[in-house]
Amino acid sequence: MTAQEFDITKIRNDFPTLKQTFNGNPLVYLDSGATSQKPQAVIDATTTFYKLNNANVHRGRHTLSERATEQYESVREKTANYFSVNAKEIVWTKGATEALNLLAYGLQNQVSQQDTVLITPLEHHANIVPWQVLTQNTGATLSSLPLEEDATFNINRCIDVIKNTKAKLLCISQASNALGNITDLSPLITAAKSVGTIVIVDGAQGAMHLRPNLMQLGCDFYVFSAHKMLGPTGVGGLYGRYELLNTLTPYQTGGEMIETVTLEVSTYRDAPAKFETGTPNIAGVIGFSAAIDYLTGLDFEQLKCHEQAVFNYAAMRLSKIDGITLYSDLKNNIGTLSFNYKNEHPYDLATLLDGFGIAVRSGHHCTQPLMQHLGVKGTVRVSFAFYNTHQDVDSFINALQETIELLD
Repeated sequence: MTAQEFDITKIRNDFPTLKQTFNGNPLVYLDSGATSQKPQAVIDATTTFYKLNNANVHRGRHTLSERATEQYESVREKTANYFSVNAKEIVWTKGATEALNLLAYGLQNQVSQQDTVLITPLEHHANIVPWQVLTQNTGATLSSLPLEEDATFNINRCIDVIKNTKAKLLCISQASNALGNITDLSPLITAAKSVGTIVIVDGAQGAMHLRPNLMQLGCDFYVFSAHKMLGPTGVGGLYGRYELLNTLTPYQTGGEMIETVTLEVSTYRDAPAKFETGTPNIAGVIGFSAAIDYLTGLDFEQLKCHEQAVFNYAAMRLSKIDGITLYSDLKNNIGTLSFNYKNEHPYDLATLLDGFGIAVRSGHHCTQPLMQHLGVKGTVRVSFAFYNTHQDVDSFINALQETIELLD
């Protein structure tokens, strides 16, 4: 399919949620880092499945079941094409969090007391807590890559740590959910591979904004969430190099993932079925298919340029307000600004902004170690997507200035 010209007016009309008003103000949705809005095509795909094709997959020989199975499995192929990998290397999960837990559980038998697991202070809790549990259960050491004072990585310092540590696992995000900072992964992955380290990338924030070619990236595992890629909630996935996927211990057991069962012992199917037990979120996966179609139907370079133009404009306007402290890396960013105003509580700012129809996030963003590093309890987070506009920025800045006047 040939990518279409990037027409922001047409695009915004595709997202019904954006057409609402709150307190007499048009909704300005600046919380796509939490979840992206859904185009009508995704909503329609999910509804159509339940109206016309509702049946369980892989289990029936009747027409409805076979139709549902064909649709469901075609999405695996489509997702693999999106990430430039093989379809048998895509495992469906509830989201990035479950995928990380699947890995942390599945790798336990490969980690010993002598091993080290490397994480970073920039991670979402979902890419910290599972590795804490893994190291507690195995006796392995949990360590961290160094983070600079401004919450960016000095790549050379990180490479030295990776090579000297020779860790069993490196678990690192492609982009920060709290700050939007993009991690320069390639040199870190190259260093990790040189010492035999398995690399796990949290792609929850990067999957839509960066559209990575995972074969070129060279990581061993990559996790993602559909709801941050225009798709439904409750759906996500794990990419894994096939030979490594099959070495993992199953995270859950039950039906569908079984090859044979006796009363005494069972054997498992090969990946990806090995990790997909029970009835899946069929409608959600089919809705995700429409989301991928929508994303790949847009010219990616134009989309990226638009996102960056809106982000740069917002950063420029925000930085001109006295009393604002910006924490995000403005040079390498997926489109997220994290900030505070003087000593005002982020929650108060977000609540007052909501009165103007501005939807932002406040708090620690499930990144408490990062907030400790920055010396704050939380921030206000403004996270953009390609459906945002310069007008959204103007509305946000105007509302923020009125909010500041109320507080000062």
